Amino acid sequence: MTIPLVFIDGDQGTTGLQIHQRLRDRTDLRLLTLSAEHRKDAAHRAEAINACDIAILCLPDEAARDAVASIENPAVRVIDASSAHRTHPDWTYGFAEMSPQQAQRIATARRVSNPGCYPTGAIGLLRPLLEAGLVGADYPISVQAVSGYSGRGRAGVEAHEGHGASLAPAFQVYGLALAHKHVPEIQQHSGLTERPIFVPAYGAFRQGIVLTIALQRRLLSPGVGALQLQACLQQHYTHFEHVQVMSMHESKALTHLDPQALNGTDQLRLIVLESECEGQVLLAAVFDNLGKGAAGAAVQNLDLMLAGTCRPLPSRT
Repeated sequence: MTIPLVFIDGDQGTTGLQIHQRLRDRTDLRLLTLSAEHRKDAAHRAEAINACDIAILCLPDEAARDAVASIENPAVRVIDASSAHRTHPDWTYGFAEMSPQQAQRIATARRVSNPGCYPTGAIGLLRPLLEAGLVGADYPISVQAVSGYSGRGRAGVEAHEGHGASLAPAFQVYGLALAHKHVPEIQQHSGLTERPIFVPAYGAFRQGIVLTIALQRRLLSPGVGALQLQACLQQHYTHFEHVQVMSMHESKALTHLDPQALNGTDQLRLIVLESECEGQVLLAAVFDNLGKGAAGAAVQNLDLMLAGTCRPLPSRT
């Protein structure tokens, strides 16, 4: 059997480097990258993408669109790590745990869009709750998140680790126009009918994310509180190895959330916290923005696509 050829286009960025490191020693695939003098040469890039079995695009949005447009070989399959195709109807969304059927969809797809780091946490928390009717699709959702500076890509790493690193800010909130490119992705794949508010930030640590969504019990379905929300998430993710739902006993013992707690892993940890007397609930997600938030998800999707088929997961009954 021919060993599949995997082309990483953009292996010098933070996500591309991580993917390359994860794949370089594997014997079940052949890895193709371009030399420094050919990385920006359109002809060489087009030749490489049309010669491979699966291309992983770690490029800016416009460059990713150009790369896809250059594909003439109908057998080429694509994983796009940019945000160019995450809401495109012809692309399969690469969040394998989004539903019991999603892994199978990814396994047989020709075009897969890797989720954004922040949307991974937001959608991971919201979609099961909306599908179960515990949170209304028109709930006025506000998402706040803090990521390590590697979320900015090479520019963030150079600012904090290169010359002049002492001048890098310890903390910065951005996206102040409330028009971050992740908002449509969060809305569409969560199932929200109203546009959510999304306020992201960077901290002075390399990688890791804490994302939170505050809920008012009075705006939820009658009788719904933290116990019901946690139970819904627990049931949804029971059979998924990369998602952990913290028990209510464990969450009640928490005094803080560490964005770096799952660094170096491909795990997504979901947490439900509550102030029962105040009628307020806090949903939280902790994960590595370069793990489950980027390279880990890309490799997970690659493995599904290489397999071509996957073992059906038990339904949520």
